[in-house]
Amino acid sequence: MLPMKRPRLSAVQALPVYRLALTFIDGQQLTLDLSRDLHAYPGLQPLLEAGAFENAMSGDDGWSVEWPEQDIQIGADTLYLEALAQNASDENTRIFIDWRARTGLPLNQAAEALGVSARSITRYSSGREPVPRSLALACLGWDFLQQQASPMRAAEETGRYTVTRKP
Repeated sequence: MLPMKRPRLSAVQALPVYRLALTFIDGQQLTLDLSRDLHAYPGLQPLLEAGAFENAMSGDDGWSVEWPEQDIQIGADTLYLEALAQNASDENTRIFIDWRARTGLPLNQAAEALGVSARSITRYSSGREPVPRSLALACLGWDFLQQQASPMRAAEETGRYTVTRKP
């Protein structure tokens, strides 16, 4: 089965304890636990109200999951990466997929940031091939560099990291 270019949902079902059963157009089925995110992000907290989470539905022709009454949508690509990270069979793959989701770097920028080919990023991003320990460590090292005084430009461009400059 070929990996999807962009994750798109064919079905979504709310499960107990704030989990979603996600079925993607390529037939891949993943379960995603959103309980931690619902408590951590104020924008998602309306879904904690009685019965709200259960109203999850596929939206925008499968490009998102939405809760219309709360006016909340989460993109299928975000859900896909989160579900892959949660369901990864090893810690290195979890670190890498979580890094991809957090940084939001496009394929070529992610490859450049980690010093590997774009083809390697594609193979590991699908979660179908285990990530080598060296690549997981490169992700952690990249994160560390973002915390230094002169962070890499790519982080600023994604808007995912806060950059504080000294006057």
